[in-house]
Amino acid sequence: MFKQMEAARLESLHIAQDEKTGLRGIIAIHSTRRGPALGGCRFLSYPNEQAALQDAIRLAQGMSYKAALAGLELGGGKSVILRPAHVDDRAALFEAFGRFIDSLDGRYITAMDSGTSSEDMDCIAQYTQHVTSTTRAGDPSPHTALGVFAGLRATAAARFGSDDLDGLRVAIQGLGHVGYALAEHLQAAGAELFVSDIDAGKVQLAVEQLGARAVASEALLSTPCDILAPCGLGGVLDRSTVAKLRCGAIAGAANNQLANPEMGDELDARGILYAPDYVINAGGLIYVALTHQGRNSGEITAQLSHISQRLTEIYAEAQAHKRSPARVADSLAERLVFAD
Repeated sequence: MFKQMEAARLESLHIAQDEKTGLRGIIAIHSTRRGPALGGCRFLSYPNEQAALQDAIRLAQGMSYKAALAGLELGGGKSVILRPAHVDDRAALFEAFGRFIDSLDGRYITAMDSGTSSEDMDCIAQYTQHVTSTTRAGDPSPHTALGVFAGLRATAAARFGSDDLDGLRVAIQGLGHVGYALAEHLQAAGAELFVSDIDAGKVQLAVEQLGARAVASEALLSTPCDILAPCGLGGVLDRSTVAKLRCGAIAGAANNQLANPEMGDELDARGILYAPDYVINAGGLIYVALTHQGRNSGEITAQLSHISQRLTEIYAEAQAHKRSPARVADSLAERLVFAD
């Protein structure tokens, strides 16, 4: 555990268990140098406790980098709750988690994430003010999609010489709240869509409403396209899948798309332009952070524009120094997070 913390330069790790509600939760705080650590709460079934711990640590690090490159005065953290086979009282479980968060005295602010909802955040909010993405604050997914759409246009400009998406072939893996909203933006911009999801109903909806072409989940990554947009869970770009890619660029909403840092180098060697995930998908974080601070919609929209600007800077530096965009983004984020 300590080796994992050291490798990620994690600031602290907090674990709580509540026998009455079945809560088994982990909060990983990567850094509070720039401000309180903000990051969502996942409620998922994990194969074991080590997998949950690894997920929390890696995601917390990504949140630090994301906040820094988005220009937010925040640190990064993440929480995971190991989902039991049966939940007797979901509300009570999240209320217990709210008490756990409150015990950290504001060092960590939570939000909705995979497996959690605004209603879950409402339960947490009964016991702590260090929470956003409540039903009152609103769903951050549309803002994540807006940021990814803007970043995808910046990626198209860098890779193909124009940010005009009309006729561009985009393959979207995952049609959740963000993936489907992104598909709507792309369809309005004239892109040709290829889609997959484990939920056949969502795929059929995209076919009927957006004119998308359905692709089997196992075939989506090898589908010939201009831009691949991973919008599901992380780890999809490993040695096996990268070898099968037939795209010019990758720009999607999923966190931790690279199975390991070397995959960014492999993509670069193959001439595939990669939009670092924690840069392009920062729209949701921007929304929940500024909403929590009481900022208005104009300020939120202005901050979203930083996403495409930051990506353009990263691509230019990557080209100038013959490095992968993933390496450039990591270096820049580390300088910002750990600046003295």
